[in-house]
Amino acid sequence: MAPPALSIFHHTPYRRSMHHHINYVEFTSDDFEATESFYGSVFGWSFQHWGNDYMSFEQAGLDGGFRHADRASSVTDSSALVILYSDDLEASRDAVKQAGGSITVDIFSFPGGRRFHFLDTTGNHLAVWTHE
Repeated sequence: MAPPALSIFHHTPYRRSMHHHINYVEFTSDDFEATESFYGSVFGWSFQHWGNDYMSFEQAGLDGGFRHADRASSVTDSSALVILYSDDLEASRDAVKQAGGSITVDIFSFPGGRRFHFLDTTGNHLAVWTHE
């Protein structure tokens, strides 16, 4: 099924759209209830359902959505890696695990910061970072 018409973007809080800037990010999910529970409890995102095949989210710094699909986004399949920021990396890692996510790469240092990678409850691969 095709993603919803662009009219859904008019229902999200107004954000200045800037030419050639990333404006929206979209993931896949085969279980909207699990996805909403995971991201709502771990990161505080809020959701709006648009029928059975799409839900959008807010409160993530950048609005986005989840479309229904049987296959999750994976960096092993050359998809982009979305990286979230955290003020408390260890607490974020613990919240991911407590909500049913799995840590794929534990906390490691890189020049200027630290991060970890995880799979959400439907298999999407993301990361979280913080300043050193």
